Amino acid sequence: MKNLPLVCTKCGKSFRMENLQYRCDLCNEPLEVELLTCGKISDGNLLTQTMLERYAEFLPFASLDRDISLGEGFTPLIQSESLAEKLGIGELYLKNEAQNPTWSFKDRGTVAGVQHARKLGYKRIGTVSTGNMASSVAAYARKAGMEAFIFVSKNIAAEKINPIAIYNPHLIRVDGDYGNLYYESLKIGQTNQIYFINSDATFRIEGSKTIAFEICEQLHFDMPDYVIIPTSAGGNLRGIEKGFREFHACGLIENVPKIICAQASGCSPICNAFHAKQEEVSRVLDPHTIAHGIENPFPPSGNQTLRLLKRTGGFAVAVPDDATIKAQAMLAEIGLFVQPESAVPIAAIQKLRSENYLTGKEKIVSIITGSGLKFTEALTHHTLTSVECKLEDISRYIRDNFDQ
Repeated sequence: MKNLPLVCTKCGKSFRMENLQYRCDLCNEPLEVELLTCGKISDGNLLTQTMLERYAEFLPFASLDRDISLGEGFTPLIQSESLAEKLGIGELYLKNEAQNPTWSFKDRGTVAGVQHARKLGYKRIGTVSTGNMASSVAAYARKAGMEAFIFVSKNIAAEKINPIAIYNPHLIRVDGDYGNLYYESLKIGQTNQIYFINSDATFRIEGSKTIAFEICEQLHFDMPDYVIIPTSAGGNLRGIEKGFREFHACGLIENVPKIICAQASGCSPICNAFHAKQEEVSRVLDPHTIAHGIENPFPPSGNQTLRLLKRTGGFAVAVPDDATIKAQAMLAEIGLFVQPESAVPIAAIQKLRSENYLTGKEKIVSIITGSGLKFTEALTHHTLTSVECKLEDISRYIRDNFDQ
């Protein structure tokens, strides 16, 4: 490991990287690796590099275990002029994290967490997850030859179980308060020698930074005005913001884009606290949204997300499920089938434009966090049609119904 301290995101207390510690023992806020102020992108062929190799100087590892990688990262950044026009903004880019190995952005943080776990000598890794992170940790544990302990909610959707179980982890459906499970898992990990790579674990944040790094390269270092992120625990948002901040500190970009935290109205603890001008989030007592991947009633990085939004001039917005479903359909119109939570930012842009928070000239990057195939039950909220036709009648059917 490089000689970098872990720093509390609130009080600034330092901790040694060689010790497995997730949160500050003084204020219980999350830790992060000290900000890097010098570094450069590695030279080399993108077709032969791993993501961690390309950005090695910006990561806290002195050496890398290449055999852990499943080919994560290097996801496309897609510009959509038609959707930008429909939303009434200047330019829109979609960072498609659904093209990671397990179909979500989680793979970036998982590979970084597994690297750290191996450096510390752990044989077991684990996570608390509603789906995406569970699949990711289970897959990378299998690749690394490690035991995986996956804690999910007792009421997890049936279609989400088997895509986790296929990797043969120790899959445990927990009967209890899901919001408390995050903190309990850290205690369980200490007792049972399990390295938990939870939603805002310090090294998961380091993996998420690479989303920002890639956006910079893909836009030729011409930064957007905003990056809008569907937000649950707050870890991915923190990582992306830190990535831009580090590239700026190293002189690779001239300005840092503002961050917009996008949540679902049925579970928006960060947004609620932001608009109430509170310094800490409060638990949502009755969470309910189709965007299950961001349905976190008490986000562990919620307070730090509030701090960084305030520090950087960012914003928070929440949208209802009906707007999310419409946004999911809008993305399908340009060829992208995404999870409902990945459509939340598009609905948020619509809302912000209608409220004149956005002027219509902005350049925005929206983060697609996961594939629509992860939650196909959402399709029942759309009007989907098909017809049946005999083979010998197909040509006539086309002439009668589609020819001008």
